[in-house]
Order: sequence, then C-alpha cells, then structure tokens
Amino acid sequence: MDELEIDVIAEVELDDPVLVEGLPGVGHVGKLAVDHLLEELEGESTLVRRIYSREFPPQVSVEDGVSELTCAEISAVSVPEGRDLLLLTGDHQAQTNDGHYLLTDAFLDIAEEFGATEAYALGGVPTGELIDEYAVVGAVTDESMRDAYEDAGVEFREDEPAGGIVGVSGLLLGLGDRRGFDAACLMGETSGYLVDPKSARAVLEVLEELLGFELEYETLDERADEMEDVIGKIQEMEQQQGMDVPTDDDLRYIG
Repeated sequence: MDELEIDVIAEVELDDPVLVEGLPGVGHVGKLAVDHLLEELEGESTLVRRIYSREFPPQVSVEDGVSELTCAEISAVSVPEGRDLLLLTGDHQAQTNDGHYLLTDAFLDIAEEFGATEAYALGGVPTGELIDEYAVVGAVTDESMRDAYEDAGVEFREDEPAGGIVGVSGLLLGLGDRRGFDAACLMGETSGYLVDPKSARAVLEVLEELLGFELEYETLDERADEMEDVIGKIQEMEQQQGMDVPTDDDLRYIG
C-alpha cells in the first residue's frame, strides 16, 4: 500500500460547496457534529471519496463481523435550503506530524476538485470542568470574516485556545489559507474528558446560521441525555470518594 491512496467512489455536481471537517478530538465534538449531519441529511448525501493512508493507525474496524481498513471519508451533500456540503469524517487522525500535513493536503485537494473555496473545521475546546452553557469559540483565516461569525454567535477570545489548534483542524486553516481558502474553526466548549453531544449541538446551531440549513436534533439530544446520566454518576463519585477531575493543564486540544 502506498503512503496515500484515494478511492474515487462517485462524481457529483455541487453548487458552491463548503468543506466541513469533523474528525475525532476533544469531546468528540467535531465527529459527533459531522456524523449527525450525515445522519440527518442521509437522503441527500453521496459518499464520493475514501482516503487510506499508512499514517492512520494499523487497524481495521469490524461491523457485523466484516472488516474495513481504517480510512477517512468525504461525502457530498446537496442542500436545497443552503450551501452544498463536503462532509469529512473518520475514526482516526494521523499518528505523525508529517501525516497531518499529508492528509490535510489531500483533503484540500479533494475539496478543490469539487469547487470548494471555503472550509470549516469543527471541534471542541476544553474547559477542564463540567459546564451548563456551551459557548462556541472561533478562529478564522482573515479578520474581515469575524463580524459574520460574531453575528452567528461565535466568540473570539484572546489567546484561546491556549497552545493553538493542532491536527487537521488547525492545518485546514493554515494550509487552507495558503491555498486561498476562507477557513474557520468552530470549537464548542466542553469539559474535555467526556463525549459531549451538547457541545456538538452548539457548534451545529452556529453552522446552521452560517450556511442556511435546518436540522432536527432528536437523536443527538438522546445521546446528550445518556451522557447526563454518566455525568451524574461522576459527580456522585466525586462527592463520595473525593475523585479528582482533570484540570485544564491535563487537557490538550486536538481537532
């Protein structure tokens, strides 16, 4: 197998599409968000590319006893009420610095093939504590973009996220900007140590405002209710055992 292999699954015509990335990271916020988009827009989506690489972990996924080599996937979605989408997701990010660059360049190449000139990276920014109100923190490639994002509810904070944005989410902004993409990262606040459907919903609600489509959230809310039960048990353990909760120093933003 070569260092990078891209399978062409389908070719479709899209109208002014935007690339939306949701790979695993803090709180699985971005992945939850893009997976929910794919679920809600299933009738309008078409898998167009599979990206395989030796930079992914050496493993296969198994469903109903059938294996599939680790990969990333890009699906095209025609959205009647808003912008067409190229949705990027997968179960893993690259394992090396070089791999992050290799894969991000490949993702941007594919986006360009379909005529995209804008990109959104979705992820989480850790707070180190359980929260009730979920703000969405942003980063953009050009200051002129900020007003539109602030109007949609995105907060821009000085020196946050601390340490910058690493992984594909960061490189979509950095490499995308060098290619002429208007790119943004939308980061939902999250504790950083639990899968966080509520944070994913906060990010999606901002994306709805920016791109002009509407979603239902029943299945995501059901997952949030399940996580509330987990949080309740954690809080009970804290009270009974004095268990330490990870602090901000223990957390690192990736994607």
